[in-house]
Amino acid sequence: MNQETMTSKHPQETHRFEKFSLPLGMFFFLFVSSFTMLSFLCLPVLSLFFSIDVENVRMALQSPHVVSAFQISLYTTTISAGLIVLFGTPLAYAMARYTFPGKNLVNIIIDLPMVVPPSVAGIGLLMAFGRRGIIGEPLYQWGISISFTPLAVILAQMFIAAPFYIRAARAGFGTTHQEMEAMARSLGANWFQTFSRVSLPLAQPYLISGLLTSWARALGEFGATIMFAGSFIGKTETMPLAIYSAMQSDMQVAIVLAALLLTISITLMFCVRLITLRKDLV
Repeated sequence: MNQETMTSKHPQETHRFEKFSLPLGMFFFLFVSSFTMLSFLCLPVLSLFFSIDVENVRMALQSPHVVSAFQISLYTTTISAGLIVLFGTPLAYAMARYTFPGKNLVNIIIDLPMVVPPSVAGIGLLMAFGRRGIIGEPLYQWGISISFTPLAVILAQMFIAAPFYIRAARAGFGTTHQEMEAMARSLGANWFQTFSRVSLPLAQPYLISGLLTSWARALGEFGATIMFAGSFIGKTETMPLAIYSAMQSDMQVAIVLAALLLTISITLMFCVRLITLRKDLV
């Protein structure tokens, strides 16, 4: 048996990493630097939870102000996440499978909300959908007002969170086996049947992890929301806005709200890691 045959039968052997020992000084540098960074990342989270008083938690959760902010965050992020999936999935599929003029520009547009300051995004949304905006003014003349309404909250969340889903979905569609799609089409399946029964199931782990990540990002959105939707109790005040308001009057309520929001975010990120781990094991 020649070397080529052995390599083809055991491809994993070609990916071995050479083992070597680090110098003591380099090991010490890596350990101290890593420990310092991890400690810095963990300290605010742990400090927040250690600052919670059980009695304050009970009182805060009974506050109509807190309940209202939680309900608004829940239904606005649910709607925004649903719209992101509805309109972002076809875009991600097209970006993963097709080449067309201006594709690099489209990629920049998709990633832009991730680097634009949220306050800038809020002003941009206001100039587009506000009462004197490019789209908002004609709509306002028809009696439709978007800015400073729950719809504005949803649009702000969509703008900020959409790239996280589209990027994950694009990666999912880019790694699916196109041979299976070709086989389905050869058996008489049309494009929609192939997409819904082959492409989507194969990309499902990426889609779910992208959905959860974008949901967590929408849940924590603050800057664009306060600029475009304002902070009106029972109408547009989401949990991040309620935290900011509570800091002006009751710090303990702000701490409870922050801990609740952080717990939800950690749970969503934990689910993403589980999905990613399962995907890697398959």
